[in-house]
Amino acid sequence: MIKKLWRDEEGATAAEYGLLVALIAAIIIAGATALGQNINTKLQGVADTIAGAGG
Repeated sequence: MIKKLWRDEEGATAAEYGLLVALIAAIIIAGATALGQNINTKLQGVADTIAGAGG
């Protein structure tokens, strides 16, 4: 019975999928954060240019 449980890989497959999902989620969050900061910086530059032109 112990040998059968040792060779059973169904649980490991579910754990591997869980790790993959967590890794993909972390990459998406990091990418979205970096992209958001980049967009914010560019929009702030546009706002500063508009404010400088109006005054």
